[in-house]
Amino acid sequence: MTTPSALTPLLMSAAPLAPDMSIADVADRLLTPECKAFLSLAVVDADGRPLGLISRYALQNIFMLRFGRDLHGQKPAHSVMNDAPLVVCLDTRLEEAAQQVTSQLTYPITEDFILVDGEGRYQGLGTVLDLLKAMEKRVAQRNAVLRRALVDLKESQAQLVQSEKMASLGQMVAGVAHELNTPLGYVKNNVQLLRELKQPLLQLADTHGALLDCLHAADCDEARLAAALGEAVDAREQAAPELLKEDLQQLFSDTLYGLEQIGELVVGLKNFARLDRAMSEDIDLNDCVRSALVIARNNIKDKAEVTLQLGELPRMPCAPSQINQVLLNLLTNAAQAMERCGQILVKTWADDAAVFISVQDSGKGMPAEVLARIFDPFFTTKPVGQGTGLGLSISFKIIQDHGGTIRVASEPGRGTRFLIRLPRAQAPNLQESA
Repeated sequence: MTTPSALTPLLMSAAPLAPDMSIADVADRLLTPECKAFLSLAVVDADGRPLGLISRYALQNIFMLRFGRDLHGQKPAHSVMNDAPLVVCLDTRLEEAAQQVTSQLTYPITEDFILVDGEGRYQGLGTVLDLLKAMEKRVAQRNAVLRRALVDLKESQAQLVQSEKMASLGQMVAGVAHELNTPLGYVKNNVQLLRELKQPLLQLADTHGALLDCLHAADCDEARLAAALGEAVDAREQAAPELLKEDLQQLFSDTLYGLEQIGELVVGLKNFARLDRAMSEDIDLNDCVRSALVIARNNIKDKAEVTLQLGELPRMPCAPSQINQVLLNLLTNAAQAMERCGQILVKTWADDAAVFISVQDSGKGMPAEVLARIFDPFFTTKPVGQGTGLGLSISFKIIQDHGGTIRVASEPGRGTRFLIRLPRAQAPNLQESA
């Protein structure tokens, strides 16, 4: 059994015309109910191969002539047929058939097209209208598939972006936890030392209390007073308050410094996330730089020395948490680019039109072929499992949503510089889509 092709539903059975059939008989055939749906009929030879088409339009022009039917009615059909008709093989794909037919159409449309089998034998006719309807249906089906694919793509993109956010959050939390451990460690040690140092002081206070009680007691004899005084002297020697004063001062200073570091990290983390602020607000981007540096400190401190050249910036509307995410990503990448301890220079400045942030490192740099792809989703030069390839792509989208641009210049062996430009007068899309 022959497998139906895409054009089979378009095939309409129409008895062909013999080449020697008279024009008058052709006209009568076109008037029958069986042929009312056709604009034309095919002329076919004895082997079943199409020779041409005779259209209603052509016959109408003949019969509109004075005595046209009488003069031309008995002439053979092949004398007035179109000998270069549209012929389409049934095996042709629907899209190819539509392209073939529409590329040869003339207006007004006065003929149908001939459908043949693989050997070129006549099978029937197809109408242009049915072909266009089939194409419209096919396009609608493909549009539905594309819409579904677009929805799936957006869902996948949202999941991947969220995955990248969680990966960044995990690195950030690990870094902050490490940074918190150091001050927490010596604050804890200092508290333990204070607990140990308090015992001699408490003992000294107890012996002084006993000595005072003895001095005020009417029945206190000389031996009891001497014993109390001896215990007080021993307790003072054990406590050594003149030495303890300096130790306590140092302990308190170290403890306060550690608590200040912890407070700085907590404030930096809160500012970085902006959990207690509006999604979009007027801020000084220098604050974003400082917050990102606090959070990135653990990733940077053993790899690079950071130099800040922060200019005076106007406050401008943006989504702080998103800008912080971009800066953290750039600072982390800069640190990871260091093969040995290097330099990171962060500069900010403004002109009448925009605010600029530059992050420049002295790392290994990138060749041109890598530089051309760094903003492509999923592109990464890191080993498998160490990067999603979405960090810079998301950063690019965030800056784009703010109406700005992010450019990069790099040279192997000389480092990399990212330049962010954010317009001062924005109409950004600051939805939390990045």
